Amino acid sequence: MLSMPSGIDHLVIAVADPNAAAAELTEVLGLAFTAGGRHAGLGTFNRIAFLGDAYLELMGVDDRDAAKGWPIGVAAVRALGRGGGFATWAIADTFIGVTVGQLQANGSQIGPLVHGGRQRPDGERVEWWSAFPPELGPGRPPFLIKHLEAGAEWGAQAMAARRAFVHPIGGPVRLLGIQLAAADPLDYAATCFDHVGLEFQSIGPAAVAAVGRQTIQVVAGPSAEVSLSVRLGIGGWTVPARSATELGIEFIMTTASAV
Repeated sequence: MLSMPSGIDHLVIAVADPNAAAAELTEVLGLAFTAGGRHAGLGTFNRIAFLGDAYLELMGVDDRDAAKGWPIGVAAVRALGRGGGFATWAIADTFIGVTVGQLQANGSQIGPLVHGGRQRPDGERVEWWSAFPPELGPGRPPFLIKHLEAGAEWGAQAMAARRAFVHPIGGPVRLLGIQLAAADPLDYAATCFDHVGLEFQSIGPAAVAAVGRQTIQVVAGPSAEVSLSVRLGIGGWTVPARSATELGIEFIMTTASAV
């Protein structure tokens, strides 16, 4: 049996100017972007909004040639070529080394573990390990990732602070789940299982997967281009359900009793 992912780790949105995009999302959605940095030698940089254990990553490209040297950079460059927006996404796997070995033994084309990192503005280095399917993109499977659980972003104290952090909207915010609109939901779900072991259940023409406390839905879309809706739960404040479309992505915000 394949090991199970622990949750959606993050969503990558490619933007021309991460700082400007962060300011826009803060104004419209009330999300605070409190982290980020530069991927040294890889041609990309980012701003991050933590959503409990998950996060939203706004990725910019300042060296296209360097960015094409790593899978996420390639996905970001391609997304920017379409005008920006949803580039790729990641699922967290605590036992990523075991998972990758199991997947490869079962015929998956997922690549080997790759050690990565970025430099924070305060000088601290954030590190992780990831494994990638052959190609990333909105219509392709996610990649796997495990973070080094230490420091100002991933240490135990940092994680507790992230879960309790009050965003400008008025309370802690966590990622409840995502919805992907694809031309063939069941085919997309099967591809995700083949490459990264993410198992979906079919519900009519749609596919649904539960990962940790989050839900991934794949529904039929009007075109071959995959679109993304993000569901966010806000704790500690009564807020009427509302939605906004920013950067080509629909954000649906509701009150969540347990954030």
